[in-house]
Amino acid sequence: MAAEPKTKYDRQLRIWGEQGQSALENASICLLNCGPTGSEALKNLVLGGIGSITVVDGAKVEAYDLGNNFLLDEGCLGQSRAKNVCSFLQELNDAVKVKFVEESPVALIDTNPSFFSQFTLVIATQMLESSLLKLDLICRKSNVILVVARSYGLTGLVRISVKEHDVVESKPDHFLDDLRLHNPWPELKEFAASIDLNEKDPVVHKHTPYIVILVTLAEKWASSHKGCLPATRQEKKEFKDLIKGHMLNIDEENYQEAMDSAFKVSVTRGISPELHQIIEDSAVNVNSTSSDFWVLVAALKEFINKEGGGEPPLEGSIPDMTSLTEYYVNLQKIYQAKAEKDCNEIERYVREILKRIGRDTDSIPKSVIKTFCRNSRKLKVCRYRTIEEEITSPSISELQKYATDEDYCFSVGFYILLRAVDRFANNYNRLPGVFDSEIEEDVSRLKAIAVSILNDLGLNGSSLPEDLVHEMCRYAGAEIHAVAAFIGGVASQEVIKLVTKQFVPLTGTLIFNGIDHKSQVFVL
Repeated sequence: MAAEPKTKYDRQLRIWGEQGQSALENASICLLNCGPTGSEALKNLVLGGIGSITVVDGAKVEAYDLGNNFLLDEGCLGQSRAKNVCSFLQELNDAVKVKFVEESPVALIDTNPSFFSQFTLVIATQMLESSLLKLDLICRKSNVILVVARSYGLTGLVRISVKEHDVVESKPDHFLDDLRLHNPWPELKEFAASIDLNEKDPVVHKHTPYIVILVTLAEKWASSHKGCLPATRQEKKEFKDLIKGHMLNIDEENYQEAMDSAFKVSVTRGISPELHQIIEDSAVNVNSTSSDFWVLVAALKEFINKEGGGEPPLEGSIPDMTSLTEYYVNLQKIYQAKAEKDCNEIERYVREILKRIGRDTDSIPKSVIKTFCRNSRKLKVCRYRTIEEEITSPSISELQKYATDEDYCFSVGFYILLRAVDRFANNYNRLPGVFDSEIEEDVSRLKAIAVSILNDLGLNGSSLPEDLVHEMCRYAGAEIHAVAAFIGGVASQEVIKLVTKQFVPLTGTLIFNGIDHKSQVFVL
């Protein structure tokens, strides 16, 4: 990357790196409706250096826009909302390509569905159910990711829809270091054997890395336990006592680290159930149309079944620990050499597979293979039901579970009422509560629709809080800026995850409950 972008995006580069930033700069985003929710989402993406944005909105700026959209001012009144929002967004980052289309998103969906195939991702804000159903099918047909974002009074939702999304760099908050203490390879064993744990020099003794301590003592334990490592609680306690027995002084930090990490010796060999499910997925039967991800998974499967002996490639990094510099550097080299060897084997399989399926053998770069190998234990594959499937055949048991949970019941109410609002709009060509003179009638109408939805789902209509129905009518479809900023922020965060293929995106529907200040995700 050039020096200027590196300086400009310095903080975010530390999170998703140059590869992630490059993915952002090559992405093309389409926003439908640039009210406060959509504008807030785009603001975050433009500041982050997204490649290009196209805003689709046929509305003119009204007085109410000035009260909830910081990207508009009094001088914009009566003018194109899309044009003025784009003008302000361009000022935030002149490196982003900004375009606008002055047309109703609903009309564009109906008259020109092929328009959406040119984008990496579409953000649909403030769209009614009927249009979303059509848009979802259009996006899926073109393999375009759809992110739905909606704010409505003190509630809102965010949902992702795409056939399949793979994540290599899932970056979980907590994950066990890949040290292979339960299955050390010859070079690691040899290095551990070269260091005497009975060394009387206090400096050397208290700076022996805990990896060496655990590898040596695990081997000693196995030799006296028929080749088995500690498995039961009692055995693990005895193994810790064995470690403690080698301490010269109680304040030796390296031995304390060894006791804290003693459980890593007892890790079960092999791969996690989740990774096993991925490598056994039908998509691993690759062909010329398979994505790079599934070609890499196919290579991983061959490695695990052959060279890996049931294990994935080594990551190659070690955590900080109390150690002599010489010991630590040698350990790093041993882990890196093993990781490089494993990566070379994976690369060999990748090239063979690419040749077999008739693709250019160099079409997957070595850097991509290295990243894949480093993260192979943490792969994620997310598959999403269509919006129509969620509406017509949701998981009744899951919905009932949420509805009867005191912690979730308000959010379930909002979820049902947002769907009821869409049906209300289809029936009456307006949102409930927009006319003060009809608000009481609208409450009854909205409640009847919501109860009908609940009954269709096998839920008791009485489980819907009465106050919540009144609240939804009181909102009258208003986009409150504070809520819109939150929903837009969540949506933009999910867009970044999806575009960079880093971190795991939402796998359900996020409902924001502004009354109780809660965000909860339903998988239906």
